[in-house]
Amino acid sequence: MNGSAVSESGVPDHECNHSQATSPSISTDLPRHRPLTPLRILRGLLCLTVLLSTAFMTLIYWAPLTTILLPLFSIHYSRKATSFLFGLWLALWPCLFEKINKTKVVFSGDIVPARERVLLFANHRTEVDWMYLWDLALRKGCLGYIKYVLKSSLMKLPIFGWGFHIFEFIPVERKWEMDEPIMREMLSKFTDPRDPLWLAVFPEGTDFTEQKCLRSQEFAAENGLPILKNVLLPKTKGFHASVEILRNSLDAVYDITIGYKYRCPLFMDNVFGVDPAEVHIHIQRFSIDDLPTSETDTSAWLMKRFQIKDKLLSDFAANGYFPSEGTEGDLSTAKCLLTFVLVITLTGICTFLTFFASVWFKIYVGFSCVYLAAATHYKIRVPPIFGSLKAPSTHEKSR
Repeated sequence: MNGSAVSESGVPDHECNHSQATSPSISTDLPRHRPLTPLRILRGLLCLTVLLSTAFMTLIYWAPLTTILLPLFSIHYSRKATSFLFGLWLALWPCLFEKINKTKVVFSGDIVPARERVLLFANHRTEVDWMYLWDLALRKGCLGYIKYVLKSSLMKLPIFGWGFHIFEFIPVERKWEMDEPIMREMLSKFTDPRDPLWLAVFPEGTDFTEQKCLRSQEFAAENGLPILKNVLLPKTKGFHASVEILRNSLDAVYDITIGYKYRCPLFMDNVFGVDPAEVHIHIQRFSIDDLPTSETDTSAWLMKRFQIKDKLLSDFAANGYFPSEGTEGDLSTAKCLLTFVLVITLTGICTFLTFFASVWFKIYVGFSCVYLAAATHYKIRVPPIFGSLKAPSTHEKSR
């Protein structure tokens, strides 16, 4: 997946335009953790080819079934099927990071339950932060249920734009006047408590650079806001809208702080396995009932969390770790291998059917590509016609 695909994702707000800057340039002053050798380049290109080809075949063969046929009867089961297939493919990425690249992923903070419906918010240090949320989601059995807020221009990416639409990511322009109706409409579709959900947002609105940090600090000084050194000021309106709309169907909110030791990675660093050496992920869990209800209080709560996050990152820079490490174990090598074999086998079967079987498979592939392109461009979603499993009218979750 393109490293910039969600690098600008976040919750929109009209208040902090200073954070809407150009793409970041991460310092390369520090040496890479591992040298970039020809073997690493070859291995990285092979991994990228596998990831892209499996994504393409998964989408064109299964997306029409899970997003055209199943929704006619049940949106709930349509989402379950889509999430299963999405999660199966997505699991290849944590396996790449932890098993092939040998990146050490260290979890700390609160031990969170499995399979909760949650809203996650995290700092945005570099263009690949969002990818490491997959490592946590995989351990909690929720990998296929993770959704992101991302800038709308990314919906135009070939293949991946199709996936973003099928998986119901929320596209935004990062102008609250334009984004509010879109966010509220999309969020209102996620209120069924039977549908597992991990909604991930990056309230800073863009990834961190020193230049953006200086502008953020200037804005904070002019407006009497906290001066932050390791994060940008968070945007608050979209975060409050998310909490407000989903409150009755969420279990918790996770405050996630990500730190890199010793050098922040770029996307291609991940592909070639040269960085990062270690990724540290600190989690603080808050019951949804503990969050304030008013917009003013929610904004103040989020701002306070970012002050705490800033202090955590300062301590991490000094000490090289977050407090209370070791809350999650390592990924199972056997499960990673099984997932890889299953995905490759399914992709191989689909490829064989496309090129060597009946012409009807070629027609199906052509239809699927046309459908995915049209559905993404025109934002087409099939409503239930023959039956629907709807959430209770109150959208109350069972406690």
